[in-house]
Amino acid sequence: MDFSLSHEQQMVVDTVRSFVETEFYPREAEIERTGVVPIELGHEIRRKVIDLGFYAANIPEEFGGGGLDHLTFTLLERELGRGNMGLGVWWGRPSGILCAARADQRERYLLPAVRGEKMDALAMTEPDAGSDVRGMKCTATRSGGDWVLNGTKHFISHADIADFLIVFATTGPGRITAFLVDRGTPGFEIRPGYRSVSHRGYQNCILTFEDCRLPDAQILGEEGQGFALANTWLHATRLTVAALCVGRARRAFDLALGYAAERRQFGQKIGKFQGVSFQLADMVTEIDAADYLTLAAAWRLDQGLPANREISQAKLYASEMLARVADRALQIHGGMGLMEDLPLERIWRDARVERIWDGTSEIQRHIISRELLRPLGA
Repeated sequence: MDFSLSHEQQMVVDTVRSFVETEFYPREAEIERTGVVPIELGHEIRRKVIDLGFYAANIPEEFGGGGLDHLTFTLLERELGRGNMGLGVWWGRPSGILCAARADQRERYLLPAVRGEKMDALAMTEPDAGSDVRGMKCTATRSGGDWVLNGTKHFISHADIADFLIVFATTGPGRITAFLVDRGTPGFEIRPGYRSVSHRGYQNCILTFEDCRLPDAQILGEEGQGFALANTWLHATRLTVAALCVGRARRAFDLALGYAAERRQFGQKIGKFQGVSFQLADMVTEIDAADYLTLAAAWRLDQGLPANREISQAKLYASEMLARVADRALQIHGGMGLMEDLPLERIWRDARVERIWDGTSEIQRHIISRELLRPLGA
């Protein structure tokens, strides 16, 4: 197998890493302090990404996107993972399921999202339906030829800056449907969510729907087929989480490696002590393992091969690896690792949510074991 990067892939890696280091790193401490990405800064980031030609790189070329394959896009996400997620959301990766839009919907939603004129957000999680997607209670019922949406969503990422949302609701027993809902639609309200210790500046919101009327034209895909759309989206986002975790772990490791090579204690550099050097060896081994798992899963998607288990393996291992690497990197720095002068304490805090969102570690283990046992009839 050839593990070398093509010229295009190396260019993507170099460009995104340079952008993150130049545009994200200098602003992270202030965003961490305030918990907010100023809207003007977000627009500035978006303009620069559009100028680079990297906006909507995940969307097929036929819709005006960059058309990157899964492997190259995963490399892009890996580099974005080094930086603040509140800034990263302005890089612009419209939800892939928007490609299911009909012709009229493409003009109103997909194409403006690809051009950077509108931003979307996905609304699935509810107070009583997180991992159990089929247990959602947000309903859409028929009334006078329209659909009337009622219910609550929470933990909805970056809904505060979204122009429209893709909202999943039940339209009958065992039937989940995706709806396109514009900001400002009567009966639809977006409220600030909870203050999280992870990814400050990356907002979560609470959505409420009270007799929110939507015509058939707002259904994305087919009525009752939202769960199939959701599964397609979950594949992409879980692979993204794995890639982001690898990138963030690399940043933590680089800091620890540099510190171990410079910091002196007891008359020598601390990297000379096996208590430190062996931790570095374990860290880089785990990072490389997570990296190869993630890239291999992306490669399988590009080859048209089944990748459900492999994506879950990558998400599971990479998210749990990040927690271990962040903790070890902080330990190597000692007390300084906990100070806000370094990004380690926030990488350490940010790591905690990765094992929860986009499918908990327990859900990933369920998927992996199910894929192993099902062919055996168990």
